[in-house]
Amino acid sequence: MKKPIRVLIVDDSVLVRQMLEEMLSADPEIEVVGSAFDPFDAREKIKALHPDVLTLDVEMPKMDGVTFLKNLMRLHPMPVVMVSTLTEKGADVTFEAMDLGAVDFVTKPKINLVNTFEAYTQEICRKIKTAAKVSKVSLERQYNRYVANLNAPPVLAKVTPASTAGINRSAVKSSNKIIALGASTGGTEAIKEVLMRLPASTPAIVITQHIPATFSLPFAKRMNTVSEMTVYHAKDGQPILSGNVYIAPGDKHLMVVKEGGGYVCRLNDGPPVNRHKPAVDVMFRSVTESVGSNSICVLLTGMGADGAVGMKEMQAKKAPTIAQDENSSVVWGMPGEAVKLGAADYVLSLNDIPQKILELV
Repeated sequence: MKKPIRVLIVDDSVLVRQMLEEMLSADPEIEVVGSAFDPFDAREKIKALHPDVLTLDVEMPKMDGVTFLKNLMRLHPMPVVMVSTLTEKGADVTFEAMDLGAVDFVTKPKINLVNTFEAYTQEICRKIKTAAKVSKVSLERQYNRYVANLNAPPVLAKVTPASTAGINRSAVKSSNKIIALGASTGGTEAIKEVLMRLPASTPAIVITQHIPATFSLPFAKRMNTVSEMTVYHAKDGQPILSGNVYIAPGDKHLMVVKEGGGYVCRLNDGPPVNRHKPAVDVMFRSVTESVGSNSICVLLTGMGADGAVGMKEMQAKKAPTIAQDENSSVVWGMPGEAVKLGAADYVLSLNDIPQKILELV
């Protein structure tokens, strides 16, 4: 039998530490080797216990989780799953942690978890197992990317659009070409790396990232601050226009539908597909049907297989397809499955994907 994954829980709440320990200990492949009540306690226990993975609370006394993570990734990189509060502030801090190299995040367990205990347990155990597979090289790469981006020239500030109200459609060009992009684990940072390198003149981009509903709007706002394109939290019926990016809400499937002389976003409240809602396959299939060969398909880092079959269908319609390579992916699940299916025309490093998109455009 292979050795269990050794986990150290770092959280200032006794109750949360107990709940997480109970959940993780239920999985025979995971061993909780200890818990720490603040970053200083965690530092000593990391030295003594040598855990494989950390769960790290975002908000703690003495030193916040992000400051601790920054020190950890600089001195002793190791896989971390953040435990975040379901608030906009919690989302902002969590995305900063992902910038630094945290592998993934879960929302903080609620005290009244009776009806969702099993689902939450499965989710956090799955994410711990995924985090354990992430290499030290990958963590160091993400931290170095974070440091490099600190020194990069800022994107011109702009107000995050909350809705389509006030848009003069006659002054904006409908997008006749659409770029469809899907991602999961590690995707929030991979998407950022792509959007940072695309000019405002890029055709419209539709994005499905596996993310909780409470976090998708803060994510869209965050992407808008780093991109020359205008980034929207997609709304039902919203026109798809060149120079704009549309991110699926965390609780709806995003679909692209042809309407009149252009395309619009359609939000679908159907059941999860591939265990996900939004699902990448749902979006890719809608683009296949509505846009066909005039689209470009991109599949970035992520756990599982969502998007692989949809990419194959887009390829069959002569749409160019791009999969992120294994070396630059946090988790080579989704793009890896696409490559196995022969669905990827190009298998590229994350750094090379923006340029390839522009060449194909």
